Amino acid sequence: MRRIITVVVACTLVMGLAACGAKKEEQKSAAAAAPPDPNLVLADDTLVARLKIATVAQEAIRETLRVPGSVDLDERRLARIGSNVTGRITEVRAFRGDRVTAGQTLAVLSSTELAQAQMSFLTAIADVDLKTRAVDRAKQLLAADVIGNAELQRRENELFGAEVAMHASRDQLRLMGMFPAAIDRVARTREINSVAQIVSTLAGTVIVRNINQGQVVQPADAVYTIADLSHVWIQGEVPEQQAYLVGLNEDVKVEIPALPGREITGKIIFISDTVNPETRTVQVRIDVLNPEGAIKPAMLVTLLIRGVPQKQVVVPAPAVVREGNKDFVFLHTSDRAFRLVPVLLGPTSGSVVVVREGLREGDPIVVDGAFHLNNERKRKNLS
Repeated sequence: MRRIITVVVACTLVMGLAACGAKKEEQKSAAAAAPPDPNLVLADDTLVARLKIATVAQEAIRETLRVPGSVDLDERRLARIGSNVTGRITEVRAFRGDRVTAGQTLAVLSSTELAQAQMSFLTAIADVDLKTRAVDRAKQLLAADVIGNAELQRRENELFGAEVAMHASRDQLRLMGMFPAAIDRVARTREINSVAQIVSTLAGTVIVRNINQGQVVQPADAVYTIADLSHVWIQGEVPEQQAYLVGLNEDVKVEIPALPGREITGKIIFISDTVNPETRTVQVRIDVLNPEGAIKPAMLVTLLIRGVPQKQVVVPAPAVVREGNKDFVFLHTSDRAFRLVPVLLGPTSGSVVVVREGLREGDPIVVDGAFHLNNERKRKNLS
């Protein structure tokens, strides 16, 4: 019985060893039949000597954003000018496109309202003169003991009221646009002048004129718009996902298709605190010098904004291999083995390229010699 058991065990072992051997042979055959990895390169000593390997690092990169925009007026150098009184235009002296100076007369009008205000002023002056004489007479009568002190005080109070009314009338004329010298002339000559002027309060260019001769204007009407175009604003729209990259007082390059070859720079003076819900953008404003007036309002532009520094994964530009409109780098996987891995690149900054996807900080890659390594990979794949 023992001999039978021994024989059975021996047969079982022989069959197991035979099965193991057959399995190994199958694995070797499968390995031999499997195609080689086309992205894996086993470099020889000569090729390895030509390669430079380094670990992927992070650097503070300032990305350049290309943002569409347009030229706008500098609202700090803009004046909307109207008449200080109601009247009819009798003369237009400034037209659209004219350059004017501060204090220059833009239009002339005739105003009944102004004439009535001057009449009130002259009446107040006459009343002050009358009450001044009354006070002087009261002082003489008081000295002669003809009237009492109470009468003198009454007349002095009336004179004070008349003087207040006269000063109020003078201020009213000043608010109507009359200069102090003109008001003094009315007081001196006692002549009423119903002619008023619309005067520029800013040196610049007439960009809007809303009046014609014979037209009636009122103080609420903006009849002229004057702009100082030596400075302009450029308004840009930054996508909300990139708004955090933009900083105040940063210099910005401006490309204007209508002014090819011109180097134009400005400075960010405003970043909106809100997002436009329709465009999902954040407005930025750039102040640009325009001494020659070549930059026109409403021109379309492109802003090149350098973002604030951000830590990002970068690789040297020679480490990148371009294949079929895609980008790759060689990852060092072992002593002589290198694998071609796809990467998604960002902007170039100097001699390095930002890597959005595909690598992590600390990964060992080929930073010099990737071209030769890729040629070896192609040669082996063709053989």
